Amino acid sequence: MRAFFVTLLLVMAGVVAPARPAAAAVPAFTDAYGREIVLRGFNVSGSTKLYENGLLPFRDTAGAAAAATAMRDLTGANAIRFLISWEGVQPARDRIDTAYLARAAAQMREFTDRGIRVLIDYHQDLWSAHLFDPDSWYTGDGAPKWVIDAGTYPDESCGICILWGQNMLTNGAVRAAAHDFWHNRYGVQDAYLAQARAALTYFRANLDHTMVLGVDPFNEPFDGGLDGASGATWEATLLMPFYQRFRAVMDETGWAARPLYAEPLVFWNTQFGEAGGFTTIPPLGPRYVFNSHYYDGGRMTLDPTAAGDGTYSAAMNRIRDRATTLGATPFVSEFGNALSGTGSSGRTPWMVRAMYQGLDSRLSGASFWNSTTGSGPVLSATQWHWDVYSGRHSEAMNGNPDKVRTAGDAWNGEDHSVYANGALRLDRRVLDRLFPSAVAGSTIAFAYEDLARDGYAGAGRQQAWLTVPSRLPTIAGLVAGRQYGVLVWRGPSAPLGAPTELHLPGSFPSARTVVVSDLGTRSGLTASGPIAVAGEPGATTARRLLLDGDGSVHVALVVNASDTASIPAATLTAARTELLGWVAGIQV
Repeated sequence: MRAFFVTLLLVMAGVVAPARPAAAAVPAFTDAYGREIVLRGFNVSGSTKLYENGLLPFRDTAGAAAAATAMRDLTGANAIRFLISWEGVQPARDRIDTAYLARAAAQMREFTDRGIRVLIDYHQDLWSAHLFDPDSWYTGDGAPKWVIDAGTYPDESCGICILWGQNMLTNGAVRAAAHDFWHNRYGVQDAYLAQARAALTYFRANLDHTMVLGVDPFNEPFDGGLDGASGATWEATLLMPFYQRFRAVMDETGWAARPLYAEPLVFWNTQFGEAGGFTTIPPLGPRYVFNSHYYDGGRMTLDPTAAGDGTYSAAMNRIRDRATTLGATPFVSEFGNALSGTGSSGRTPWMVRAMYQGLDSRLSGASFWNSTTGSGPVLSATQWHWDVYSGRHSEAMNGNPDKVRTAGDAWNGEDHSVYANGALRLDRRVLDRLFPSAVAGSTIAFAYEDLARDGYAGAGRQQAWLTVPSRLPTIAGLVAGRQYGVLVWRGPSAPLGAPTELHLPGSFPSARTVVVSDLGTRSGLTASGPIAVAGEPGATTARRLLLDGDGSVHVALVVNASDTASIPAATLTAARTELLGWVAGIQV
């Protein structure tokens, strides 16, 4: 899961300065029509770390089906990162557990059958649960017991640790075992690739491969010891060769057309001291995805300030720019924050809101309308995480019957699930968002004002971040106090056979959704015409906005109007005139 970097040095490192937009275009995900697509969803889930669940996200297929239905309808999610465990796949050196693979595939199919794409993630944290003592404060997940038994490791100890992620830096057993893997001692890396070959062969035969995004071979890689080298050197000499070996396994097992989601050294974007981020390797190219995580280590520990407009622009832009340099599509496969406990959990609603804002656009809300061409691209991402058993676990930590964990995620004291007891725990306006799920052509700019409150369960302060300048008075009046989004895109040079689509949040009922566009205006949506509404594929209630267009530059302002009857047709006409003038005035 996340890497928590918890010392004072991290906070003192300061905030990364905003990077200037890169000259080259950031590579995008595309669908079968050739449309740019944006993937949004959740990690499913931290329950894979628990033995009570058989090292899978769900206890049975019915649980997966219920989760997929709820996720699709409550949030419009079109992608998940599905966690599997090396220990689950290969519990003994000489055995592949095909029953485990069958259960995993059956759970994944409940998502793909509902229009949700799947990224298969081989997950580990702190290398293995079998490194930890029964009475330890911490535990791990990933490598099976036979791997640990092959080595000789000291008794584990984190020392003075504030959060579990420090074990990667200070726990000698964790570090030594990871070091052995990267150096293939006892043949453990060879064994890892062999079991991956068996698992991917099985999944290729038992999943709709068109709905599988690719494979994340190793969650949050950490070095275990740099042997006097830099983090960037470690990536080039040990991490990338492992990825290349795994890439070959994917090619051998029928996944040549799917990218490998390559994570850099986990510390790369913390400025903690083990620099990385693939700065010394050649461009990755389209057969790889630049796969990064982002957590606000400062606010999770010592920084008392609240998040607001533009708080995470710099962090997300760093991911965009690094992907551009590498010639690879960016993906943020983990982000989020605790929903309870000490530290920043009381500030979580706006922290998550600001993270989504950073994913949507390079720009803060205050600068979007005046600096629009610097907005793109929209980042794909999966939030950590969606645990249907949140707060209802029964996990004997490290096999200790005297340490049964039931609260939160039941793993190292965490509580990050946005879903519990059949309901969302964060304001739905944070999680169910307008976003361009498919763009026929190329995205020029996108931003969304969700108006989410800074408390839980709809409580707290409401504040607009995406502010319209006074030189656009009709648009400013139309969106005042309302959720809204704006998309600018250039249509394709030749028709693609499919429209541009935006996921419509549940707070945008069809009858109360207003669209102002060069394609026309609509006060209430119908199922036909150049501006139309349709159901999300595989969903029960979720909907999408469909926008037809040619090869020119298009714009759409989408507003959640509580009472469309109170908006005169003349207002929509005037707003359209302002909107088209605004688009004509930006350099596209």
